[in-house]
Amino acid sequence: MRNKALSDAKRVIQIERKALGLLEKRINGTFSEAIDLLYKCKGTVIVTGIGKSGIIAQKIVATFNSTGTAAIFLHSADSVHGDLGIIRKGDIVICISKSGDTKELIQLLLAVKHLGVKVISIVGDIDSKLKELSDIVIDVSIEQEACPFNLAPTTSTTASLVMGDALAIALLNKKEFSREEFAMFHPGGILGKKLLLRVSDLMIKDDLIPIVKENALFKDVVFEISSKRLGCTCVVDKSGKLKGIITDGDIRRTLQKFETVADIRAKDIMNTTPKLINENMLGETALELMEKYTITQLVITDKKKKPAGVVHMHDLVKAGLG
Repeated sequence: MRNKALSDAKRVIQIERKALGLLEKRINGTFSEAIDLLYKCKGTVIVTGIGKSGIIAQKIVATFNSTGTAAIFLHSADSVHGDLGIIRKGDIVICISKSGDTKELIQLLLAVKHLGVKVISIVGDIDSKLKELSDIVIDVSIEQEACPFNLAPTTSTTASLVMGDALAIALLNKKEFSREEFAMFHPGGILGKKLLLRVSDLMIKDDLIPIVKENALFKDVVFEISSKRLGCTCVVDKSGKLKGIITDGDIRRTLQKFETVADIRAKDIMNTTPKLINENMLGETALELMEKYTITQLVITDKKKKPAGVVHMHDLVKAGLG
């Protein structure tokens, strides 16, 4: 039984892979016309279907929306019972159908034509009634379903889904949709965080910045680092300009090197060339710098070279960048 299940699974994949190979060969000027029409759309892309095709239509809508093309799903049956009102002049309707002769779809498109709205049909039978009511017809016909009875929509829905993806991605490229724009539509995702979160969003600032003067005693340096809990402190001169940074590591090395630290000043042990970063840089960039130099903090300075903030690796990781 197990071997039978494996052979059945492979058969499904083989049938659908063959269908996609044939689908690729049908990509022609008609597809380009569809992209041009979608590119010029001033309204919303309405994707409609019924049954399994309706489910595929919903996924295509999600892909369009996440890649910068405003789209909504319209159930074909609901459309002829009042929901047709969501369609406006300037919209484009994409119709998904295997047979091309579903009654609800025909009724919908008859009404759509009266509105002067352009129609793109992704259809499994290009000689169907749907062809007569469409401005552009994309052929997604198949030789057979993966279902052993050639009945359950399997290969046909895969073909429609892949064609929808092809439309969305070709349109994305034509619009020159950027990674940054993609992130704007996915602010909660990892990519969104990487492309949207900046150092200014994550840095410690104002009174929470650990700061000591150049002549601060060793014990005061340790107190400042401990109380602010960032594993470091900035060292500034009398005017408040950054002169260096002292980290937990510097404290440990000092204790190992000297028998007594009572007279040691901040300027004696500070790193005078700390790694700095601009507050407008991406948080992801800050994390990359920390990993490159094996450090856990970066200092941000203002135009007067005064400490404006500190960004810590823990905060970057907590924000989902690591």
